[in-house]
Amino acid sequence: MKSLGIESTMAWPELSLGCPGCGLQKIRAIYSFEGAPVHSVLLMPSREAAVNYPRGDVKLGFCEGCGFIWNLSYDPALQEYSKSCEETQAFSGYYNAFARSLASSLIERHGLKGKHILEIGCGKGEFLALLCEMGGNTGIGFDPAFSEGRFERRDGLTFISDFYSEKYSGLRADFIVCKMTLEHIDMTGRFIAGIRKSLGDQSATVFFQVPDVTRVIRELAFWDIYYEHCSYFSPGSLSRLFRAHGFDIVDLRRDYGGQYLLLEAKPMQGAPSPFLDIEETPAELDEAVTFFSESVVQKISLWRHKLREFSKSGYRTVVWGSGSKGVAFLSTLGITDEIRYVVDINPFRKGTFMAGTGHEIVAPDFVAEYRPDAVILMNPVYKGEVEENLKRLRVQAQVLTV
Repeated sequence: MKSLGIESTMAWPELSLGCPGCGLQKIRAIYSFEGAPVHSVLLMPSREAAVNYPRGDVKLGFCEGCGFIWNLSYDPALQEYSKSCEETQAFSGYYNAFARSLASSLIERHGLKGKHILEIGCGKGEFLALLCEMGGNTGIGFDPAFSEGRFERRDGLTFISDFYSEKYSGLRADFIVCKMTLEHIDMTGRFIAGIRKSLGDQSATVFFQVPDVTRVIRELAFWDIYYEHCSYFSPGSLSRLFRAHGFDIVDLRRDYGGQYLLLEAKPMQGAPSPFLDIEETPAELDEAVTFFSESVVQKISLWRHKLREFSKSGYRTVVWGSGSKGVAFLSTLGITDEIRYVVDINPFRKGTFMAGTGHEIVAPDFVAEYRPDAVILMNPVYKGEVEENLKRLRVQAQVLTV
């Protein structure tokens, strides 16, 4: 989960009441969960703080007009984005290889050599630093969760520990990046309209990366639904959002094991760009949404039963991955004593606790002592990496991916 890089309440152009993406009022509820922790990557210093951390409700709505999905109960006032957020994935070799490959591709595709790059929601700043290092670029990143000292700073890089808002819209850039941030923004139409307005007559390209909700609903991945993610995008709904607010889609593709959507767009000039093969219609997405609504409760029950049976059988089970997926998985299932520990490779998360359930977060080396029988892996793309860790620690455990 990335931290929010733009104020939800900023004074972007108003939309009518209804869908935050298109403004229509053809909305129906498709999923609900009460009592979700309102943050899942904020460091919790004690079990008591984690268990008692504020909660909110998730009530997903589906717009039958544009296919946008969002949390009807979301309250941005409950969010607490700060330097206490520990969201980075940069301790994973697999993720770093992906980030480097993506940076190389963007530099090559868009001629990012000696250019100025602006990133909204830069997190700890690793990706912006990579773009600048590999392309000889300069950059400015916005995020209240930015922390100094994660990497060696180079000239031409500026980080502002603040939300990107309208007061910064006069800043000019050749390329705008917004990775894993749009899903944290509630008024999406207002936000994209504001970005388009800030560009004016510039021809700058924008790059957005978001989770693909079509995978979430088809895999019944309830662990990918959590409070901070107030907005959910499919290829079709993401394209419609950008076209509706003055952008042409340059490219749209899936990556990272099919989990992410990567969109590149430019200010529209003339007729809209043609539809892409990857884009589904709202009616097609409606079918998948109906399947999700009718089936997800059974998926939740199956996982709850499995973990409770493990516990009754004396199995020692750990969850691997203490980020948002892990928090949503344990909170939705209501799992407490059945699992004692959650493993994470991020050393900054060691010794803290899972929001909502209070499970202690431990480093991988701990499992050599604990000797778990089963490991629940919260993201299958890391399976090879986790199995290598277990092999190094001489731990023979059943690895189950969600």
